Amino acid sequence: MCADDSRNLICVGAIAGAFGVRGEVRLKSFCAVPEDIAAYGPLYSCDGKKSFDVRVAGASKNGLLARLAGVDSRQQAEALRGTRLYARRNRFPRTESDEYYHADIIGLKVVDREGLARGTIKAVENFGAGDLIEIESDDGSTELVPFTKTAVPSIDIPLGLAVVDWSAAATDNGGEHR
Repeated sequence: MCADDSRNLICVGAIAGAFGVRGEVRLKSFCAVPEDIAAYGPLYSCDGKKSFDVRVAGASKNGLLARLAGVDSRQQAEALRGTRLYARRNRFPRTESDEYYHADIIGLKVVDREGLARGTIKAVENFGAGDLIEIESDDGSTELVPFTKTAVPSIDIPLGLAVVDWSAAATDNGGEHR
């Protein structure tokens, strides 16, 4: 997550590397509709020092092919490998009730149903079967929990708190996703 102004920036993708010799990039989009990444522009590097106008040029095996304004050579494109791309929050629609942007829940304190502290949401992952939240405990260990209404029955963004039902999380077989 960006250290500067992180609540106003949302990570929408990352540059995976160069494609071709004219500055095209392979782009991994984190958007529900991958091609929508260009609609949230301009996009920014985490430090805000670079901005990118993105034009999606096609699809590749693991993402998109794109042109970035001002990137005209393979060397320039390759130098951007690994750069995460962020959009300003005001470019996104408001979320519905019980719907969250990953940026809103990362960093929330996690408690169990009895109110005992269990850690902090470190990341949201998806390996193909639905979202999982990665919870880091005070000792540095991590645990993945299904991000479902059954396993995570309550989220309070203003309080910075998520309640996890650990017994339900252990037996959740893909309940209703958030």
